[in-house]
Amino acid sequence: MRRLIVPVLAVLAVSGAALGTAVAQDADDGPKKPSMHDLYHNSSLPKSHADFSRYRYRPAGDKVIEQPDAFRLLFQTKDGQPDGYAERRGTSVFYYDRYGKLRQIQPLPEDEPAD
Repeated sequence: MRRLIVPVLAVLAVSGAALGTAVAQDADDGPKKPSMHDLYHNSSLPKSHADFSRYRYRPAGDKVIEQPDAFRLLFQTKDGQPDGYAERRGTSVFYYDRYGKLRQIQPLPEDEPAD
């Protein structure tokens, strides 16, 4: 019986200490610190840059959102619904529709250097 009680009491003690720490952290009334995303957007660090001029296909009427760190373009309709994306893989640009199905492939000229 003692072999069962000791582990149960140890688990209860550890979980109670963790719960007490979580409640103590939530009880702070001080100002919240900025998240890592806020720090990145407000920093003076250089942002990623990518050249999307070789991406030829753009859906008519869609808004284009660049994601230079992933080297990808996102397409959204005027009301903000996702309408697909384009990403470069090797020497080609792959275009996908809103369901993730491959729509078309655009080979890139070989004389242009890959980024």
